[in-house]
Amino acid sequence: MLDNVMPQRGVFFNLLASHADRMVAAANAALRLISGLGNANTDSAALIEEVNFNETSADAIKAEVIRLLIESFTTPINRDQIHTLALDIDRVIDAVQSVANSIARHHIDSSTPMARQLASLGADACIHLHHAVVALGSRDRVQEVRRQCHTVAEITDRAAEVMRQAVTQLFATEGDEAAAWQVMKLHGFYFMQQAVLDSGKRAARTLEEILLENA
Repeated sequence: MLDNVMPQRGVFFNLLASHADRMVAAANAALRLISGLGNANTDSAALIEEVNFNETSADAIKAEVIRLLIESFTTPINRDQIHTLALDIDRVIDAVQSVANSIARHHIDSSTPMARQLASLGADACIHLHHAVVALGSRDRVQEVRRQCHTVAEITDRAAEVMRQAVTQLFATEGDEAAAWQVMKLHGFYFMQQAVLDSGKRAARTLEEILLENA
């Protein structure tokens, strides 16, 4: 986006892109996990561990971004903007991790069409957010960043409608105590999935603010 005489200009953008790459990897693992629930061939424990591994890797990248922010005299864009974006990406990854870990913690052993749809939309949003972060480092790709951010917002809006339908279906019929407990588990699970998308939309807004302030 902006020229900078400091050689670390590329380092910051490369680290942010790597951070977003871990986000996509975690979201894709979560998608495979949720899509495979109830399938005997799905190794849920391994997929949960894959999500956790990517979250740990992302934390190390975030720590490196913060270290460079502290040590660098100048940065390619406002250091607060870099810090905010790194935190936003981290928030998405943490939300994905919460979704994955809740499957084991709450003994969720089967999926629903709505859960799979939310997982797919979450993974798609992460992919478009990753594209936007990668494009951020090139000033001739500003329009691409905007398009990707707009797509993230559109995906989040679609997810909000899926969420409304999912919650409506959950409470459409009454059941016994076991059924009520299942409704409670899925209700919380859906909201954790929604948090992934909400966090992605927040990161997209941060990217748009960066574009505006550096136009």
